[in-house]
Amino acid sequence: MKKLIVIAFVLFGYTINAQTNSDLKKHFEKYYALMKAHGDIQGIISAMTHLEALEPSQSRRDTLAYVYVSEGRHMEALNTIGIDLNTSDSDINVEVKAIALKSINQGEKALPFFNELFKREPNAYLAYELADLKVQLNDIAGAKKDVEYGLANVKDDMKRAFYERQQPYQTSLKAAFLYLKGLIVFNENQDENLGASLKLMNEALDIDPNFNLAKISREALEARRVKN
Repeated sequence: MKKLIVIAFVLFGYTINAQTNSDLKKHFEKYYALMKAHGDIQGIISAMTHLEALEPSQSRRDTLAYVYVSEGRHMEALNTIGIDLNTSDSDINVEVKAIALKSINQGEKALPFFNELFKREPNAYLAYELADLKVQLNDIAGAKKDVEYGLANVKDDMKRAFYERQQPYQTSLKAAFLYLKGLIVFNENQDENLGASLKLMNEALDIDPNFNLAKISREALEARRVKN
């Protein structure tokens, strides 16, 4: 008899717990919808975190990490989904890891994730990210290949954001590729290719005269030419 009473209490406890979790899940789903309607990012993060605790989901973790990255909270994004590369991961998972690792200056670790994204869907935007990383990592041959792909596939209306100034700005992606090509050509032979590199910087500035990185690089190249 005592055993039957214990079993009854345990089953009752499971029922109450299941109802409580179900009610909480409904509550935080409504809360999430409300925060999303209000555009309250921290509220969205809070709701998703509670939902993840109640009902773990890889797709929810991926989305939560994407929200963190969108807010510049890169370490929190990586803490949410880790830094391992799995070919079965969703596109958003791989993209978050690529962006977050690059943003915290872990270019070598970010590179495999950008390679994976490019393998899944090659495009000019990803080619630029790959070329930019490879220039930073001194893989000049690899960067050159990505730039040539980019210049062959870029469209005139494509843009890329830059953040080296206090005020972020956008420039033509084609101009950005010409700027990178100028850096690559210069690094291949700094003495013999100075003129060719300068020509590429001017081509980039012909497309966008306000492209700050190209202006800075052109000034540095012109100063070097005068010095020589």
